[in-house]
Amino acid sequence: MRRRAFVHLALLAAVIAAATTAIAVLIPWLPVSASTQRDRIDATYWLATGIAIFIFSIVAAAIIYSVWRFRAHPDDDSDGPPIHGHTGLEIVWTAIPTALVTAIAIMSAIVLHDNGDVPKNALHVNVTAEQFTWVFEYTDGPAKGITSPNLYMPVNRAMELEITAKDVLHSFWVPQFGQKQDAVPGRINPLLITPTKLGSYPVICTELCGLGHALMRRTAIVMSANDFAGKKWATGLPGGPTSGGGGSGGGSAGETAFKSNGCGSCHTLTAAHATGTVGPDLDKLPQEARGAGQPLPLFVHQSIVDPNAYIAPGYPAGVMPGNFGQVISKPDLAALVQYLVQSSEGGGK
Repeated sequence: MRRRAFVHLALLAAVIAAATTAIAVLIPWLPVSASTQRDRIDATYWLATGIAIFIFSIVAAAIIYSVWRFRAHPDDDSDGPPIHGHTGLEIVWTAIPTALVTAIAIMSAIVLHDNGDVPKNALHVNVTAEQFTWVFEYTDGPAKGITSPNLYMPVNRAMELEITAKDVLHSFWVPQFGQKQDAVPGRINPLLITPTKLGSYPVICTELCGLGHALMRRTAIVMSANDFAGKKWATGLPGGPTSGGGGSGGGSAGETAFKSNGCGSCHTLTAAHATGTVGPDLDKLPQEARGAGQPLPLFVHQSIVDPNAYIAPGYPAGVMPGNFGQVISKPDLAALVQYLVQSSEGGGK
């Protein structure tokens, strides 16, 4: 009888384990992994998930079998038999969870150590967060001296980000890279990333930092080592190769500057198909310039490099980052100003 009950329990536990495993594995709960550090974190996650499935299957099987096998009849009002403790059983169900939790702790400690172990050939990037943008400054390697609004990374090369903030608390996170790190004013917090897959991934702020928090997005772009060293990606950026005629055309160069700096996240501009509502409507720049008593080109330029010089009625001060004059190269800034002037007057459509 006991043997048959054990067989039933084992079969029921196997069915529950198979169903639970299928749900855990077949549904894509997590974003695709694109870094060595994320691979290690995922291994720890799946160890803990496997342990949880193992324990859940046994407990669920015992409950279901007990409800089926020992259910009382509707007219049975008698008390159940007295049950006393079983020392051996108590030792087992204490020792096994202790061993499993210890295994998770040991693996977590190893992953935490390895994910913070910076190799000698790692590239270093200063990452500065402020309301509501990110700035990346390369301090060594092929891109030394370049400042970028997006994070460019060579594949399979460790990169240590040294993260800080200018104003309030922010938090750096790329879901595909797996790790988060706080950006704290007056403090530098390191984060090691070794990208393993080419592609573009979102840089997200995960610390509520003000009105534009949800729009504080940039892009991490992973490329081949040769493309990174060639620095074509840095053309027109401060410290990068000189842009070829970027400031004269206004049109395409200005539109590129508008999109690459995330202007459409906060502003509406019909010519760029942008519908942001955090900041003023850029289609109304001529009216705003008249309200400020300035020529339109001068007003647009000042609004980019010194956004608090004139605050449009109905909008708070201190929302737009004040560092675009440093982040955007002079040719691209000139092209952006021309593009906004033309677009707001109807010439950029």
